Amino acid sequence: MKNKSKIILRFGAVLFCLCFAVSAFGQYGRMPPASASSMPAMRTNPPATPAPPPATAASHGKLSAKDKAFMMDAGKGGQLEVIWGQWATQKGQNADVKKFGNRMVTDHSKWNNELMALAKEEGVKIPTAKASGKWKSDKDYMTDMVEDHTKDLAAFQDEAQNGSDPDLKKWADKTAKGVKKHLDMAKEVQGKLK
Repeated sequence: MKNKSKIILRFGAVLFCLCFAVSAFGQYGRMPPASASSMPAMRTNPPATPAPPPATAASHGKLSAKDKAFMMDAGKGGQLEVIWGQWATQKGQNADVKKFGNRMVTDHSKWNNELMALAKEEGVKIPTAKASGKWKSDKDYMTDMVEDHTKDLAAFQDEAQNGSDPDLKKWADKTAKGVKKHLDMAKEVQGKLK
């Protein structure tokens, strides 16, 4: 009887192992590999789904080509306005031209800093602009300022209305109002020089 019990236990153990092997084969479609190190790690929990980024960060680094081009042009143009304004302040003959140049340095420096902060958030590097040429005359400077601010106003208004980045649109809208004031001032000073 003792021998029969041992045989039944052994038979049960073999049957159990066989059932386990068949189950593993059915689950994996193959027999388990010989070495445990080549077995895939089994997960006890499903993989964690990463949380979506906050809504404000979602737009960062995803400027449209148009928005990026505007940002680059505005950055370069703003730097040049500061350089030319410094020239007008130092080399201008007319007091109104000097005053206008000083205003360009003050306002455009502030706007440049704001734009650089936006560019940094968006991962855009605006290169340093270098002015070519030299100071010619008060009249030439004011003619350039009227032409330049006329083009700039149109570009800023277009970005404010048709841009896709909300922060850049807001900055363009606010800055367009200042550019309009500069244009009006430039026309006024230009009129006095004739």
